[in-house]
Amino acid sequence: MNDQQRAKFEYLLRVGDNSLILGQRIAEWLGHGPQLEEDIASANVSLDLLGQARLWLTYAGKVEGRGRDEDALAFRRDQHEFHNCTMVELPNGMHSKRDYAFTILRRMLFDAYQGVLLPRLAQSADAEIAAIAAKSGKENDYHWRHSSDWLIRFGDGTEESHRRAQAALDGLWGYTAELFVSDSIDRAAAAAHLAPAAQSLREAWLAAVEPVIARATLLVPAATKFLSTGKSGAHSEHLGYVLAEMQFLQRAYPNAQW
Repeated sequence: MNDQQRAKFEYLLRVGDNSLILGQRIAEWLGHGPQLEEDIASANVSLDLLGQARLWLTYAGKVEGRGRDEDALAFRRDQHEFHNCTMVELPNGMHSKRDYAFTILRRMLFDAYQGVLLPRLAQSADAEIAAIAAKSGKENDYHWRHSSDWLIRFGDGTEESHRRAQAALDGLWGYTAELFVSDSIDRAAAAAHLAPAAQSLREAWLAAVEPVIARATLLVPAATKFLSTGKSGAHSEHLGYVLAEMQFLQRAYPNAQW
């Protein structure tokens, strides 16, 4: 691949890996949801994200030109080869203790990001990127309504639900900075009119999340200098555990067919 193809390939991995890893994390709630309707809702959101990941990774494989399909890219890459943002790989709660408020808060932050990114990608100079983004955007509209509505319920609910929602916001807010910092891959994708500049999305994202946070009677945490680096391939220790479970069958039985 030349430099332009490499940048396009890695950008596609970033978008696809975000959906793949978050979809896997949400799937961990199946059978453990706080109520039956939420169990079903989580399953639907997870399936949507995995479906989106399949589209992005399939196209990434075509761009790479090495014969790797979406399954190979999902199940046969090592941790450092994944380019999802760190926020989506974190466990479903603070200190690895399952907490639905944390899951909803993370989803709200990510759904808002997708809500500003996907419409811009739908205007991409690359017709396949534009088509995938347009389809994914319709699904994300539902995800956003669901997560923002539940966050408001948690934040403006009981004392305990408010405490958990605020703790989740405090713990996750710093990770969002990674979404809006441009590196060489982001700049190359923007220069080729494949994707918007990362920093150009922050204002619209804040315009989406801040009213929801206010309605939930939560407080936006103070800014920090912390910057996570998952999209460049430097991950937290948590991604390894996600991949160990997600990739087990392909690692144990390579090229198995069902």
